[in-house]
Amino acid sequence: MSAFSLLDDAPLEGRNTFRVAARANLLADVREAEGLAELMAVPGVAQQPLLVLGEGSNILFAGDAPGLVLSIAGSRIEQVEDLGEAVRIEAQAGMPWNDLLLWTLGRGLAGLENLARIPGSVGAAPIQNIGAYGTEAGEFIAAVQAWDREQGRLRRIERADCSFGYRDSLFKREAGRWIVTAVEFLLPRRHALRLDYAGVREELAAMRIEHPRPSHVAEAIGRIRSRKLPDPLMIGNAGSFFKNPVVSREAAESLQRSHPALPVFPSGSEAERKLSAAWLIEAGGWKGHREGDAGVSAQHALVLVNHGRARGAQILDLAQRIAQDVHARFGVALEPEPTIVGARWQPPG
Repeated sequence: MSAFSLLDDAPLEGRNTFRVAARANLLADVREAEGLAELMAVPGVAQQPLLVLGEGSNILFAGDAPGLVLSIAGSRIEQVEDLGEAVRIEAQAGMPWNDLLLWTLGRGLAGLENLARIPGSVGAAPIQNIGAYGTEAGEFIAAVQAWDREQGRLRRIERADCSFGYRDSLFKREAGRWIVTAVEFLLPRRHALRLDYAGVREELAAMRIEHPRPSHVAEAIGRIRSRKLPDPLMIGNAGSFFKNPVVSREAAESLQRSHPALPVFPSGSEAERKLSAAWLIEAGGWKGHREGDAGVSAQHALVLVNHGRARGAQILDLAQRIAQDVHARFGVALEPEPTIVGARWQPPG
């Protein structure tokens, strides 16, 4: 059996959580990382523009995908090394993220609990440096294994060389070069829990948990996310569509003087602060807004939704107008979280 399958002019509607219609010029499903060498040896394939597609939970097809769309199916996970206070594990790129989370919690490992219920695959985690509730995946990634298209071989990239940033990484900046095949995590057995974010303590109190463990935190965050965010199985969406904007400390303080209810968070730098994109959008009256089948969730202002047969271009147009409105009201530029295919994002202003 071949290590991969390759189709021409393939439909992608069932491969993105927005559930918008699009097609791929070429679609490859690779069963194991070793099959990448065989795939890239097919005449003409290695020269194609590349889009790596996991579960399609962080992408908006505003048009068809040119070139090669590639998905890696491997989903094994194993313990690589026990260091006593921490454990190194390796998970293949095709494993669903929440399955990895549950696997680690079941073995008494901590660190990832605040990332519960994030949709997508393990392979997408380092690309986007996924984050939620005060935690980013990059904090616990030890190394990333990836196919380097420039060198035509598998490589292991240490964490220090991954250039992790807020929803950013080496793999996102050089998207056409890297195909993530596996991720190595270094997870502690004991870890200071992060509870001071977005109602986590209140949820634990409602659960009657006085002395929480990582599994309790994951459950609490799962409950919060279930209430706040629409289920992609019920209505097409890609989770949070906009990043929380990072601005200078002075700009944040000025905005908060004019708008005392605006939530402001630490950014990791004393010179900068992070603003709530959801608050900025909701302040403009966009929450629950609908235009045909394209709209903004009534549950959460950060989530754009497909009520049925919206085209990706319609959803993108709505996102652009929301960003323009926020910029006009507050002087703050919103940026999208999902990868946009088939069109370019136009910064507001």
